[in-house]
Amino acid sequence: MRHIRNLRWKTWVIAAAVAGSGALTIAAGDNYFEISKNLEIFTELFKELNIYYVEDTKPGTLMKTGIDAMLNSLDPYTNYIAESDIEEYRFQTTGQYGGIGALIKKKGDGVVISEPYEGYPAAKAGIWAGDMILEIDGQKVKGLGTDEVSKLLKGQAGSTVKVVLERQGRQPQEKSLVREEIKIPDVPYKGMVDEAHHVGYLKLNSFTQTASYEVRNALKELKEKGAEKVILDLRGNGGGLLREAVNIVNLFVPKGQLVVETKGRIDEWDKSYRTLSEPFDAEIPLVVLVDGGSASASEIVSGSLQDLDRAVIIGERTYGKGLVQQTRDLFYNAKLKVTVAKYYIPSGRCIQKLDYGHRDSTGHAIEVSDSLINEFHTKNGRAVFDGRGILPDVKVDEPELPKVVGALYGEDVFFDFATNYRMTHDSIGAPEQFVITDALYQEFTEFARKHKFDYGTNSMAAFDDLVASAKKERYYEHAQAAFEQLKKELEPDADEEMQLFRADIAEVLRNEIVSRYDLQTGRARAALTQDAYVKEALDVLNNGTYIGILDGTVH
Repeated sequence: MRHIRNLRWKTWVIAAAVAGSGALTIAAGDNYFEISKNLEIFTELFKELNIYYVEDTKPGTLMKTGIDAMLNSLDPYTNYIAESDIEEYRFQTTGQYGGIGALIKKKGDGVVISEPYEGYPAAKAGIWAGDMILEIDGQKVKGLGTDEVSKLLKGQAGSTVKVVLERQGRQPQEKSLVREEIKIPDVPYKGMVDEAHHVGYLKLNSFTQTASYEVRNALKELKEKGAEKVILDLRGNGGGLLREAVNIVNLFVPKGQLVVETKGRIDEWDKSYRTLSEPFDAEIPLVVLVDGGSASASEIVSGSLQDLDRAVIIGERTYGKGLVQQTRDLFYNAKLKVTVAKYYIPSGRCIQKLDYGHRDSTGHAIEVSDSLINEFHTKNGRAVFDGRGILPDVKVDEPELPKVVGALYGEDVFFDFATNYRMTHDSIGAPEQFVITDALYQEFTEFARKHKFDYGTNSMAAFDDLVASAKKERYYEHAQAAFEQLKKELEPDADEEMQLFRADIAEVLRNEIVSRYDLQTGRARAALTQDAYVKEALDVLNNGTYIGILDGTVH
């Protein structure tokens, strides 16, 4: 530790001397000389640029550009957080902000409400998705970006904001809203997904400071409703606080169990994290759902539960982020979020996929090579591997979403249709029972035809490459008729694809309409009825394979 303190002190002396433009002599190693030399060069260069460059350089912007470029040469998780961005950083770590509780989106040259949050001022005031924001506290919103509008809507909890909104076909209305402390829930939904077999489900979206508290409460509520088996959904959860990940694992495993270790360049980051409390339930059958968007803290939870043979992991291979960040305070209320260590889960493996110390010819970090992948073993002796994220015990192969769905979504066709639908239908009944009938789907297709939405396909992209190669090799003219016929067959036809991919389109439309009536809870309840991951989880929990997967007798 003395060596670490000395290193910090010497580095501070170097920085202080250079900042004062003084001469510096260092009787330390080459590393200190390199730091000093390059800091002096950088300081001199920055000064010369600001004095002699032909245009106004805006020193703050220039320095921010230089800092960002320097950090971009490392990994994408090491970031400079300027004082002006501290509030956004706070929101990311706590999920809290002062505001009205609604998502917004750009629509033409205006901004609309895209989704109110349940139980917060916007929803309580009767504001709907699709309502156009015209004014905020007397300021016209037309032409402003979403960032600017968001800042106007946010403010101290307890303060009042006056918002003028226009609902389709109706006169503008002014709403006087009292801002609240908005806390985006870590667990946006929990409920029973199979009453007959006593299976509960909870979705965990983030690992803020309240994540383990919310998960514990959700488990308690599910057990009170009769849950004897649990599905924990970590899909799309990009992570958060490491300690919250440990606390969530602790809900399912005994006190004193190693969950994760961190190892860094300096001794202070060589740490072990163990469970500190008695578990909420160490026996309840548990399935964890993951996908390619499950990263960092999500991988600590799913990976450690897999290593300890405490849960069956179902879904797709996870992202593969095995790095730990710490936030360091800088001058003028700025911060540095810096990668300080790698983490290792109970089997001893690190699941980091990309090697940011080595890059390809395009500057992209390369994946850990196959030759460096190592085999480890779970508590029951099952083989697991490092360097590639968490490989699920049961894989779910979902087909890629059709391009036409992405086009309809991108052009707000789903959003606009649902807005119109809400205007003409007072209720839809229970979310789980709402269906897209033939008549409703036909109405949607006719609505979609009036919107222009262009999209390409991978097949057409490959065809264009083939044509380019054929022309380069001078085969195209010889086979032009065949190429034109193939293009005709491959070129997407919106009407045809609206029918071909009806099931995919209807599911997105259903969820969008349901959310207009029952917000986030309704969207979750509707989606779970058709969820392939949940169906696979129910099969594992209810059909006798759960124990066999964990003890290695079922593959």
